[in-house]
Amino acid sequence: MTVKQLRAFLAVAQTLSFTQACERLHLSQPALSLTIKGLEESLGGRLLTRSTRSVRLTPEGESLVPLAKRLLADWDNTEELLRQRFTLRLGRVALAAMPSFAGNQLPAVLMAFRARYPHINVTVHDVINEQVIDMVRQGRVELGIAFEPEAAESLHFAPLFEDRFVAVVPAASPLADRPDIDWPTLLRADFITLQRPSMVRLLLEQQLQRQGIALPVAFESHQLATVGRMVAEGLGVSAVPSLCIDQMHELGARCLALHAPVIQRAVGVLSPGPGSLSVAAQALREVLQETITTPVLSSE
Repeated sequence: MTVKQLRAFLAVAQTLSFTQACERLHLSQPALSLTIKGLEESLGGRLLTRSTRSVRLTPEGESLVPLAKRLLADWDNTEELLRQRFTLRLGRVALAAMPSFAGNQLPAVLMAFRARYPHINVTVHDVINEQVIDMVRQGRVELGIAFEPEAAESLHFAPLFEDRFVAVVPAASPLADRPDIDWPTLLRADFITLQRPSMVRLLLEQQLQRQGIALPVAFESHQLATVGRMVAEGLGVSAVPSLCIDQMHELGARCLALHAPVIQRAVGVLSPGPGSLSVAAQALREVLQETITTPVLSSE
């Protein structure tokens, strides 16, 4: 039983006229007769009785009419919903982003996306870098924003920019007047950072260890906002991705260029293999790539 056969049967059942049904369907009478015959053969019995003067429904034909209406309505609704998704007039996309990106650059991206596609709903999961990678790998989200993983395995990574770590110091500190600072000087003060297994923490420890520098942690927290507030209150200093510059300034801290060594890592869009994204997810990825710029210090 095909959609074409159901439409043909319903047109005849509603008009009780092959001539009128042909006009409605833009079919010839032989083509319509063959379509009805094929439907009856597939179901195993007569649905219509036809004479030279009239067309009547059999009891089985009568019982098929409401079923055919419902089936065709469901088909048409499904077809329209899919068409709306393909034309981005309807849809939903789930995105996972590490907090440093979600709390800083993502809102501007979503504003641009919403302006372009107002009927696409976006679900944002604000989770640590490792969870972003896991959620994309497990298929719980279509897109992820994260540091480039050491081994992407089956995932695709499209870089957006190189994120360079910056120093964070109290606004009242003498260090705040400097244009830049090196790691040995920064680490003379108490150091505040994120708790493990944060990728920010791991990157700092790995890169500094290669230079023979130990990371003496005095305070640690799960949230970057807490780290920034602790620095602003004078508890110590920190180092965060340049993504967080505006957030740190809003919290009352100051950011400086940080070198010796320079620590940086690519930030980009994680997705499953090619051809696996919905149209909505593809559109969001395009807006991300168009909107995101490399964050820099205002003094640079």
